Amino acid sequence: MKEAYAGTLESGDIMIQIEPAETQGLTIELNSTVMYQFGEQIRNVITETLTDLGVTDALVKATDKGALDCTIRARVTAAAVRATGKDVWAD
Repeated sequence: MKEAYAGTLESGDIMIQIEPAETQGLTIELNSTVMYQFGEQIRNVITETLTDLGVTDALVKATDKGALDCTIRARVTAAAVRATGKDVWAD
């Protein structure tokens, strides 16, 4: 795994940075304009998406600007593909 990014800091989007983990498991550092209302949901979407992609050990830095769940999934998937080199869309 290598460091990879996906997304922007525009309103309604989320910037996802994935790095190799120094410890086992997923560590999510979340900064969001809607942290108090949706922080737990954003973390759940990131965790579920990475788990579905087979990524179990990573440091994820997420800067959210009010992204919808579908946008979060898309950005996490794109960053994971770039970080792992595993093309989830092929086949």
